[in-house]
Amino acid sequence: MNRLRNRLIFVFVIATLLPLGLTLWTTLSLIERSLGLAPFAELDSVSASLERTGRELYKESCDILKREAEQGRIEPRKLKPSEAQSFWDRGAASQFELAGERGSRLDYLVRRGGEVWVYSRPMGVAMDDLTDRIAQAHQALNRSEARNLRRGFSATLLLVASTLWLAALSALIFLAHRISRPVQQLTQGLKQVASGDLAVRLEPGGSDEIGAAVDAFNHMAAQLQQARERLIHVTRLASWQALARKMAHEVKNSLTPIRLTMEEIVSRGGPADGAFLEQAAQIVADEVQTLERRVRAFSQFAAEPPVMPGEIDVNALVEERVSFLKAAHPEVTYLLRLAPDRPVALADPDLIKGVLTNLLENAAEAARPGGVVLAATSAREERLSIEVHDSGPGLSPQARASLFEPTISFKKGGMGLGLSIARRSALLCGGDIEMVESELGGAGFRVILSGVRNGAAANSHR
Repeated sequence: MNRLRNRLIFVFVIATLLPLGLTLWTTLSLIERSLGLAPFAELDSVSASLERTGRELYKESCDILKREAEQGRIEPRKLKPSEAQSFWDRGAASQFELAGERGSRLDYLVRRGGEVWVYSRPMGVAMDDLTDRIAQAHQALNRSEARNLRRGFSATLLLVASTLWLAALSALIFLAHRISRPVQQLTQGLKQVASGDLAVRLEPGGSDEIGAAVDAFNHMAAQLQQARERLIHVTRLASWQALARKMAHEVKNSLTPIRLTMEEIVSRGGPADGAFLEQAAQIVADEVQTLERRVRAFSQFAAEPPVMPGEIDVNALVEERVSFLKAAHPEVTYLLRLAPDRPVALADPDLIKGVLTNLLENAAEAARPGGVVLAATSAREERLSIEVHDSGPGLSPQARASLFEPTISFKKGGMGLGLSIARRSALLCGGDIEMVESELGGAGFRVILSGVRNGAAANSHR
């Protein structure tokens, strides 16, 4: 379960439900009061009163007109036969009709023998207009009752508020997932790093703080992995150093009596067997020299030389090493590609000379006669790089897997200590050696060193 996402949703629900409830309650109360103040009841009463008044007015006008007609106060007019046909068809003796514009006149129709007389008087009010107004008021009241405004307003308000709240909740769930997912991945990655899995990497995030945290985690994991690899290598070197010290001591103890014995044989040999003894002594002496050379190699590997850091002109050092080795390998072509700004490194010059000598010597032997060796320097911020490439056959997967292991050699006559000693020297100088893809098709190595901006940095380490 994503606890951060659930907490964000919970906080949103708590923070919005109370204000939403208060808003709905206030709005519904205002709607109720507004509808309670609406003059629907008064409008119904007024329309009924107008209807009664209109009927009374019509009845009273009819009585007055009939009375005045009977008393002869109003001069009648006779209808033409075509106009009186409808009255004859109804068969009534008399009747009242509203006439004129919008019912503004009242007519009293009476039979007189074979004629129809009409008595008229004005109403004073357009009765048709009054009738229409009353009908419209009744229709408005009927519509308001049919619609049930209170329930309609309340339902509409609740629907709109619920829809907006659910939309906001959905947006929050989406955003909470977007926010909590990188945090969850970062937490999972930290757990994996804590359990020892330093190869874990997270997908790069955005440009916000979470993205910066993800980038920092990936950088931290890479640094820890590199530091662990270096620690493993240094630990292995320490183990091999102890073995080398023991082997050097035992071989040295065996060499001393051999040398003394052979010297004694030579000193006591007579004329007859002198040539033989001299030949035997020479053979043993050569073997002793070979053993002594191996002992010196092991002793050099086991020794911890003092580190004396100083400023190194990297370009000048590479040029000097290449010039020194050209004489030993005239059949190999050396190429130089040096950084234009002449970078300065902070390291022990003697150790770095040994590192470059080893790499350039190995490259020349791998390139063979007619081959090419490339030495290049570059600077990026405060890190300097020295690369050595050769056009040889390259390294097999087996060689790549155990390249810096002591006593593992893939050259005829090699002891397998050169690259181990070179890497240890680079580590002692605060740098490292790593394998890279060769530009010439063979093997490639990069020496990484710390750079300095001015001479003060170097003087502070002396």
